[in-house]
Amino acid sequence: MKLTLQTLVNEPGCDHNQSKTEEEKKKACKKPTPGATAGGCAFDGAQIVLLPVADAAHLIHGPITCCGHSYNNRGTRSHVGDMHTYGFTTDISEMDIIFGSEDKLKESIKYIAEKFKPKAVFVYSTCVTAMIGEDIGKVCEEASSEVRLPVIPVDSPGFSGSKNLGNKFAGHSLVQHVIGTKEPKHIPEFSINMIGEYNIAGELWQIEPLFKELGITLLSKMTGNAEYDELCYAHKAKVSVVICSQALISLARQLKDKYEIPYLEGSFYGMKQTKTTLLDIAKALGSEFLVEKVNKLTDKMEKETYERLAPYLPKLKGKKVLVYTGGVKSWSVLNQLQELGMEVIKSSTRKSTDEDIERILDHFEGNEEGLMPKGDGRTILNLLKEHNADLLLAGGRNMYNAMKGQVPFLDVNQERLFAYAGYDGMVELSKNMVYTMESPVFDIAHSKAPWEEM
Repeated sequence: MKLTLQTLVNEPGCDHNQSKTEEEKKKACKKPTPGATAGGCAFDGAQIVLLPVADAAHLIHGPITCCGHSYNNRGTRSHVGDMHTYGFTTDISEMDIIFGSEDKLKESIKYIAEKFKPKAVFVYSTCVTAMIGEDIGKVCEEASSEVRLPVIPVDSPGFSGSKNLGNKFAGHSLVQHVIGTKEPKHIPEFSINMIGEYNIAGELWQIEPLFKELGITLLSKMTGNAEYDELCYAHKAKVSVVICSQALISLARQLKDKYEIPYLEGSFYGMKQTKTTLLDIAKALGSEFLVEKVNKLTDKMEKETYERLAPYLPKLKGKKVLVYTGGVKSWSVLNQLQELGMEVIKSSTRKSTDEDIERILDHFEGNEEGLMPKGDGRTILNLLKEHNADLLLAGGRNMYNAMKGQVPFLDVNQERLFAYAGYDGMVELSKNMVYTMESPVFDIAHSKAPWEEM
């Protein structure tokens, strides 16, 4: 565990490491300060990555509260199965802590294998089981030979760090125990891995038709709408495409080191970024014919999309938006809003890499006043009022700030119910922003109370 942790926090693939000297690269990523993991611990991060594998069971070895904390907190969808909606836990008690619970873990694995017949079982360690020294690796190995199924240990106790570190733990487990364990029957000429796409609200389904029309095969999706078997085939892809750069850049780098699979970073938020990402993939696959097909397809899709956007563009032009999200969305959503003619007041840089921040700065023409490193409720409310904002784009926990400020709010984080990727997503986002801003409730909220009019 100690060696794995040291390897992952010293990730050479992180963009903030790439400009450093060899000596500087040896320094670990900064440790989280007290309270910094309140937005999600390492265990939560590991589940975020692996839970979308819906034909595998996900067993949490720890108190039932760990299962309750993480259960169904993301809008990931799947055609493959429904096991990602199940909450499996060993529910360890005080007696288990005193006398050990490895036997209980093994019996739980055997019960799940017999009762639910999954393709595999992922077993997650938690703070309590890690602190009492439970050897989940040994138990998984023994249980696997008994149930004749892959049983994969995911050593990701929450106290070890942030949600992003947990993402890396999950990627490391895939490389160590899953990828390369099976061979595909056929390897298409243009086959790619999609890393960091979790099919939130069905976003993957909005971009899959584009790949199908281009003749590009998603050999392994990590892990939105993924089958367990396709994860095993990931070592045979020609290129890896990383969508959420900070979280799983380590997985892409390990695939490059171990299997010589090149990787690139991309985004499917907005028409411009969708075209750029598809072109980068075509170039990485080394096909001029594919580049030509991408240009033709994207030109056609952009024309059709602008026709569908016609009712919304006049209503969105010039509207002021505060974006408080993180990671790749902190800049990719800006591109969408810019294409719609909207003005972005500021954008949050939470969970954003140095490269993400550079892209945000490009949007604001180098003006750092457009960056918002941290923001509590009061700061957000003050900004909304100061700039007379028309809309707040953020996660569900900031909905109440918008309500207090009587400002229209749209959820763009993992709890969202609508998909905003690709060309269809562009139209969906525009429609939902217009519907939100034109809701009659805001006319009522901004009007005087009857007793104030007297």
